[in-house]
Amino acid sequence: MTRIVFLDRSTIGPSVILNKPNFPHEWVDHDRTRPDQVVERLTGADIAVCNKVPIRRDSIEKLPDLKMICIPATGYDAFDIDACRERGIVVSNVRGYATNTVPEHTFALILALRRGLVGYRQDVIDGEWQKADQFCFFTHPINDLAGSTIGIMGEGVLGQGVARLAQAFGMRVLFAAHKGVEGLGPLYTPFEQVLEESDVITLHCPLMPSTRNMIAGPEFAAMKRRPLLINCARGGLVDEAALVAALDKGQIAGAGFDCLTSEPPKPDNPLLAVLDRPNVIVTPHTAWASDEAMQTLWDQVILHIDNFQAGKPSNQVT
Repeated sequence: MTRIVFLDRSTIGPSVILNKPNFPHEWVDHDRTRPDQVVERLTGADIAVCNKVPIRRDSIEKLPDLKMICIPATGYDAFDIDACRERGIVVSNVRGYATNTVPEHTFALILALRRGLVGYRQDVIDGEWQKADQFCFFTHPINDLAGSTIGIMGEGVLGQGVARLAQAFGMRVLFAAHKGVEGLGPLYTPFEQVLEESDVITLHCPLMPSTRNMIAGPEFAAMKRRPLLINCARGGLVDEAALVAALDKGQIAGAGFDCLTSEPPKPDNPLLAVLDRPNVIVTPHTAWASDEAMQTLWDQVILHIDNFQAGKPSNQVT
């Protein structure tokens, strides 16, 4: 009987209906798995379901029965794809499940920062409004989105979804050409121009060697309009120490991040020291996690497992 092991069940919310494959199987759930538990827990498994637990070459070499890894996410940098390919292990990921939730979360961050909501909420909590001698007061900047420019880095389905919302708000939309790449065509704006002209910059690209720390000190220095910087893509796209320095220097107006380089953040992460600022919002990697999106994601996981078992693998990374 096919043995299926889910290494990190806790990465899927409790509201999701966890349907199971349609063929005879044994299913084993583990809420969390440490890297040093991977081999023990996958020994004898035919299929691994795993979101963020790394499965590297040294583990793969000790798992002769493993035939498939199904990732309930789009990113697959936690897995040794070359080692899987050499072994003939099928790796399938999930795509297109977050087409609403990530753009909506992106704009929740943009609106909260652009309208000063975090600072004003705290003012009311602290009693500042109650002490005011008029019906309102102005302790934080408030700006409209209409007529402003948004620079989108990443032109896939999520970047396109953000663009549609931006257009509904009356924003000018720029899709950034890939950093250091020329000749992508008229639909793209040069990377450097996007840095200079945007009032909001939002990241929706994968983490690869070419995109790691794509926004760092030189890029912040080039941001002439003091934009908001939003990251609902991947940690590692932004140099976080340089981000805090840019906030201190006033090179950007604020930051809204849903992804950090290390998750959960380590105590020395520089962003943790500025969380009390009204122009900084950090959410715990939940942009993808609406109930609707998670259910769509899980339904795709089961579809890919069923397809693999039927000899028709889908959404293959390898």
